[in-house]
Amino acid sequence: MNTLQLDLGERSYPIHIGSNLIGQADLYKKHLKGNFSAVVTNETVAKLYADTVVKTLEGLGQKVRLIVLPDGEAYKTWETLQKIFDGLLESGADRKATLIALGGGVIGDMTGFAAACYMRGIRFIQVPTTLLSQVDSSVGGKTGINHPLGKNMVGAFYQPVAVIADLATLKTLPPKELAAGLAEVIKHGAIFDATFLSWIENNIQALNACDLAAMEHAVQRSCEIKSSVVAQDEREGGLRAILNFGHTFGHAIESGMGYGEWLHGEAVGCGMVLAADLSVRLGLLKAEDAKKLKDIIAQLNLPTQPPKFGVARYMELMAIDKKAEGGEIRYILLDGIGKSKIQAVDDELVAQTLIATGAA
Repeated sequence: MNTLQLDLGERSYPIHIGSNLIGQADLYKKHLKGNFSAVVTNETVAKLYADTVVKTLEGLGQKVRLIVLPDGEAYKTWETLQKIFDGLLESGADRKATLIALGGGVIGDMTGFAAACYMRGIRFIQVPTTLLSQVDSSVGGKTGINHPLGKNMVGAFYQPVAVIADLATLKTLPPKELAAGLAEVIKHGAIFDATFLSWIENNIQALNACDLAAMEHAVQRSCEIKSSVVAQDEREGGLRAILNFGHTFGHAIESGMGYGEWLHGEAVGCGMVLAADLSVRLGLLKAEDAKKLKDIIAQLNLPTQPPKFGVARYMELMAIDKKAEGGEIRYILLDGIGKSKIQAVDDELVAQTLIATGAA
């Protein structure tokens, strides 16, 4: 097991990365303050891992409530969030209660948001079981739900007290879910570490096969990069926005298709293709580097052809974006491989990218 530390002063916490961790009692014990824990998971993950986590917590003397939510991005809503509050209130959970987020990004985001809100803040532990959540969403404290008009537009910055990333859970992922997580791995290399992106390119076969040695390096390096960025800019006042490379276009794809039609990572993968094209048009990125990135995305089984919504619809969807300021969309662009920048872009250039990539 490797342990990283996300340094946020009094809100610092460990990120444990290794195999067969979800049943290790000592990883939970030091983070439990009261005698009640609620394990929040979904119908798919519950069948695989809920029993192990519940029994581990019960072995520590915890009274445990299992809260099982429907599976999928379509359920990242107020209505589903209420089910977490219902379980906590029905169990008489107090301020010393601990929430355990057992699942992927949707479960982690909703559980974290519930923890931020319940009694104005209780502890929670992230136990991510998908590659996407292990390399991205479980780290950094972004929590929230979707609104019909925009993805993740209702939420809070609220840090977990620990992240327990069990690589063995990746072996049960469907191929589409694995590919979706690899999108965020690619993103970290593209925006921050050209050497890491080259490593990804050289290990495509191992990554597609979910080789655990390759996955361990992918998860650890991704968490190192994200932790470094978050430690410098916890609440996305500037630098942290670079972690949204591909997300402005990607969120538009998710919203336009209807939440759940494309996995988040699939939309981000395709969004990176569009953002790279836009970077080329601005003279920031070489065309051959944009092609290299697109090829890596394609070889890791992610879509590179965006849905054809048309220019006007894309612009409408992207206008509802957390990075927008004064009604102006700010794009995350590549200033060469391994470097990134944030800036507003003339709508005409964006339209050219949408047309050239087949989105319009």
